[in-house]
Amino acid sequence: MAKKMPTYSICNLLGADRCMTEIVVTRLRDFVNMHPEIQFPHRHDFYQIVLFTRGGGRHSIDFQQFGVLPHQVYYMAPGQMHTWKFDAGTDGYLVNFNESFFTSICHNPNFVRDFPLFNHIGGTSVNTLDMSCCSEVEETFAQMLEEFGKGGDFMMDMLRGMLIIILVRLSRAAPDGFREGASKHNLVLMRQFEKLIEANFREKRLPREYAEMMFVTPNHLNALTNNVIGKSAGELIRERILLEAKRLLANSDLMIGQIAEILHFEDNAYFTRFFKKYLGTTPEGFRAAYTQSVGG
Repeated sequence: MAKKMPTYSICNLLGADRCMTEIVVTRLRDFVNMHPEIQFPHRHDFYQIVLFTRGGGRHSIDFQQFGVLPHQVYYMAPGQMHTWKFDAGTDGYLVNFNESFFTSICHNPNFVRDFPLFNHIGGTSVNTLDMSCCSEVEETFAQMLEEFGKGGDFMMDMLRGMLIIILVRLSRAAPDGFREGASKHNLVLMRQFEKLIEANFREKRLPREYAEMMFVTPNHLNALTNNVIGKSAGELIRERILLEAKRLLANSDLMIGQIAEILHFEDNAYFTRFFKKYLGTTPEGFRAAYTQSVGG
């Protein structure tokens, strides 16, 4: 059986049991050389943004495989699974930051998650930037790296300001996966639905439960999701449950029954039927295939 998948924090990657660091800015090559272990499957409890400026290779986010290209950027939220294998000479910029980096100074607890980069329903974790946008983002990353390296008064405020600029530029450049013609009102409701799924998918899996929280009818909610993204509300809820099931199955020290309990299934058999119906394999089969694919 494979070892339990590690979950890294900013502090344990720095080799510190206790630290006050909420953000790290570095060149990608330096980070990779310092942490060769994180090419293997792992999770973070922080946000991560990487801009590739040169090189190649492959990386995966939540079981999706991506090739590495210059001008490509990826963004990860806490809890997502990640692996990478880069070619020699691959470089770019990397920033890791905790949610508290922003919430400590603003009253909106969802400040970071309000950016579409970290809401992946209908979107993607990876985007390739055009030359103009890439140059602007790269320049801001370079300024952040310089500021992080020299420290000094108001360093954290400068880094917050520059990171917000990067988040806004990347959000404007990112395809949202939503259908053309969706009204602004429907997009706002869709974002609300996304947040509710993320907060409640373990306990609530019926569209009517979400419709009640949004003060709309189930039919209205289904019409909304079909209009904006081309999928039913039930399908979006189900996809999130299945993603979490796969994440937990990849964490090989958890028994199937434990995973069923975490996801609030009545029993192991019901969870197995649900999983096989939509993914075409049993939880045990998925785990075995995944473990083999990563060399477990």
